[in-house]
Amino acid sequence: MEYKVVIYQEGMLGSLLLGSSKVNPVKFTEFLNLNAADGWRVQTMEKDIRRMLLLWKREAYVVILGRER
Repeated sequence: MEYKVVIYQEGMLGSLLLGSSKVNPVKFTEFLNLNAADGWRVQTMEKDIRRMLLLWKREAYVVILGRER
């Protein structure tokens, strides 16, 4: 097996305009499907709220992907 760790988060614009930004489920689905097409499968993931410029926050996911070599 081989693994890779990816931090998936939305852009800064939503956080700056709205005060916080949540992950768009459609874009996150596209991200997962793009990796699945290359043989990657989600092993585990964790939700993370990340600070940006001390005042704003945005949602992110730490995703660990794995695939057979």
